[in-house]
Amino acid sequence: MEKQDIRNIAIIAHVDHGKTTLVDAMLKQNGTFRANEQIAERVMDSNDLERERGITILSKNTAVMYKDVKINIVDTPGHADFGGEVERVLNMVDGVLLLVDAFEGPMPQTKYVLRKALEQKLKPIVVINKIDRPDQRVDDVYDEVLELFMELGADDDQLDFPVVYAAARAGIAKMEMDEESENLNPLMDLLLREIPAPTGDAEGPLQIMVTTLDNDEYVGRVAIGRIIRGSAKYNQSVVIINGDVETRSRIGKLYTYQGLKRVEVQEAGLGDIVALTGLGDVSIGQTIADAEQPEALPSINIDEPTLAMTFGVNTSPFAGKEGEFVTSRHLRDRLFKEIETNVSLRVEETDNADTFKVSGRGELHLSILIETMRREGFELQVGKPEVIYKEINGQLCEPMEYLTIDVPQEFMGTVMEALGTRKAELANMNELSGYLRMEFVIPARGLIGFRSEFLTNTKGNGIMHHLFHGYVPYKGDIPGRTRGALVAFEQGETTGYGIYSVQDRGTMFVSPNQPVYEGMIIGENSREMDMDINPCKKKHVSNMRTSSSDEAIRLVPPRILSLEQALEYINKDELVEVTPKSIRLRKAVLDRLQRGRERKNSQK
Repeated sequence: MEKQDIRNIAIIAHVDHGKTTLVDAMLKQNGTFRANEQIAERVMDSNDLERERGITILSKNTAVMYKDVKINIVDTPGHADFGGEVERVLNMVDGVLLLVDAFEGPMPQTKYVLRKALEQKLKPIVVINKIDRPDQRVDDVYDEVLELFMELGADDDQLDFPVVYAAARAGIAKMEMDEESENLNPLMDLLLREIPAPTGDAEGPLQIMVTTLDNDEYVGRVAIGRIIRGSAKYNQSVVIINGDVETRSRIGKLYTYQGLKRVEVQEAGLGDIVALTGLGDVSIGQTIADAEQPEALPSINIDEPTLAMTFGVNTSPFAGKEGEFVTSRHLRDRLFKEIETNVSLRVEETDNADTFKVSGRGELHLSILIETMRREGFELQVGKPEVIYKEINGQLCEPMEYLTIDVPQEFMGTVMEALGTRKAELANMNELSGYLRMEFVIPARGLIGFRSEFLTNTKGNGIMHHLFHGYVPYKGDIPGRTRGALVAFEQGETTGYGIYSVQDRGTMFVSPNQPVYEGMIIGENSREMDMDINPCKKKHVSNMRTSSSDEAIRLVPPRILSLEQALEYINKDELVEVTPKSIRLRKAVLDRLQRGRERKNSQK
């Protein structure tokens, strides 16, 4: 049976191609907001970090009414690091809107999400967005999208995809470039025609696949998923199926989506996307089934993590001064709570009760978690990100990434040179109106620390994106950081005079009147080795006057590292101390003499 009054779609695209802006325009045009209502730009990006960075991290559900049909829309993240989010939400929908930028064309992430959608046999509609850009290349982009579909092995039905031309920011869509349009109606009409209605047995025993979890401080855990069969009712007895384990439970409250709000209902039927409370300890990938006839749905496969880091309790002399949650119990509870909703994350306990091994999809995936914890009041120290190796057929293999780089032509040489030392292999290269697009296959560890070097080399003009490519035999050593660290050798407060006397040794990370401790990294040495220095030195006061010493000292502005830059910068024997107020770099062993002994022992 088909349910004609519902459509379920996901919006997929590369980062910054306009997914969230398009959803905003759909909500505004279909009467979700009152005429006088104050609404934020990119209303779907509700998380503070999403707003600051202009990226979607968590997939979100919303719904619009159009011609008496309810269209459930799922907005998905565009970064490969949050691919776990995309994979699971595609289970909730029957079709996808593939958004492509009218200048950039299909990018790596477009490829990744589209492959997932085609594998699930979802109906694609291609939206070429930002047609109002002066440098748009609509015809070329259409050809590139067609090539991409062929490359990914789309079947004949999928290759026959409809195309819509849109400018999401202006809220217009049209079927042909030379048509006039004032709204998104051509796109909405096409959705109703092309996206299949949910099908299934509306009268059969209930089946819901849990694809997302939410936490509500009043009602506890909220399970979100799509009704695959039957209907769900308030207070209905259900069974939660996890592999071979079946747990009896009862549906508390039942919600469906209306605009950005959850609306409580007494009953929801086939194809609806619902939120359920009162189910207790439910997890992603489990099936909520009828209590009388429980049947499990196939589980969701999620790609493995490729990068691991250690998260530990802060052990620096400044521990507990700035954060609220500082113990290993706090840290443990928070990390294990995170894996309930963040399905592509893994947390393992180590030999040390104060340290945990956390594995994720990439540096961004893990740094967003650290940044979120820091804002919640946690103090922690994290180690250098390391790739996860696998043994395949008795051979050590490492993860590879497919890297796409857009740079102006003059920087081509510097970028190629930098990537050559990191064992990258050029796979493809073509020219796009003054820019060069180069595609490489590179070991994942070769990308650690590359982003900040790349932005420096291209004077901020380069764009890079990468996604997981697969495992290959180990490629050999890659040289790490070429310069040593400047390390403080006593605890105290930095002085202008102290920094002035050591700033010619390298680049400083600290400014005057800043507390430091023994073993804290306060700068980068201009030479290869580490150097212990004293930035807290005070000027000796005497009654002798000299013409030279009384001149005003000139300090070079320090280099302030962001969290991502700090994670990229550190070596194996170093840690990043993260607190709600500060990000500090430090040596794992703080004591200067002990470090010296360990260095000598390692050279023997």
